[in-house]
Amino acid sequence: METQNNVTEFVFIGLWGNKKIDLLFFFLFLFCYLAVLMGNFIILLTITCSHLMQQPMYYFLRHLSLMDVSYTSTVIPRLIRDLAAARRNISYNNCMTQLFAAHLLAGVEIFILMFMAFDRYIAIVKPLHYMVIMNRQRCDMLMVLAWALGFWHSIALLLMVLKLPFCGPNQIDHYLCDVKPLLKLVCKDIHVVSILVIANSGMVVVVIFLILVASYIVILYNLRTHSSAGRKKALSTCSSHITIVVLFFVPYIYTYVLPAGSKNKDKDISVFYTVIAPMLNPLIYTLRNTEMKITIRKVWTKVAHSGLK
Repeated sequence: METQNNVTEFVFIGLWGNKKIDLLFFFLFLFCYLAVLMGNFIILLTITCSHLMQQPMYYFLRHLSLMDVSYTSTVIPRLIRDLAAARRNISYNNCMTQLFAAHLLAGVEIFILMFMAFDRYIAIVKPLHYMVIMNRQRCDMLMVLAWALGFWHSIALLLMVLKLPFCGPNQIDHYLCDVKPLLKLVCKDIHVVSILVIANSGMVVVVIFLILVASYIVILYNLRTHSSAGRKKALSTCSSHITIVVLFFVPYIYTYVLPAGSKNKDKDISVFYTVIAPMLNPLIYTLRNTEMKITIRKVWTKVAHSGLK
């Protein structure tokens, strides 16, 4: 039996639905997006044009910055446009494209964060074998794995949503095409589908988050044997990563672990991982990282001098 689908476009309700507030947040989100682009561009250029590129930690940080720019670019430009638009419509095909792209890029970012924790674990627990274990070939392999797992996650969600019938209401109570607000518009029982969504997104994120927590408990335990200077440097790096993990994972877990029909603040909470976390990532990694700050000064001084010649 073919899926009945009478909907050719969706309409976003948005975050608040108040014109005065929308105008205020138009400028706020525009500022946030420019901050995301500028902050992550600085990190990308700094790492690419310096010796930091040879270090596994910064190799992953470079890819994390690239994911932040790509992920926010699938969400924030349309959000900014809709805040200023009279009608916030999106075609069915574009909606499915945004759903796939957002989950692909978010999935890759989640696995990069996990591999960054693995990198810190090896650096602190097995420092003598660090460069052997975390060689460039293995780092490249981990990035391919991140993309493969991210693609599997997003294509599974997309195929599941494409099979669902949309035959009535087309107003999405959100500012982006995501699986949970779309499920509320489906004209059939979604009990089984909701369980699959929780299994695909919610439980996977919870498991990865618990792995990250466990890895940092082991890291902190092993720091006892390090010197005071070594502990301080390791804690500085790890605390930056833990802050980003909490900012990204906690709102994500809240959004995807609860069932689709529940009365929660999904669209408000999702602002944390779609806008705030990507904007704060560059600040967190540069302000608490002495090596990064020194390299930024060197690279941008060199860029400024070459520009003056």
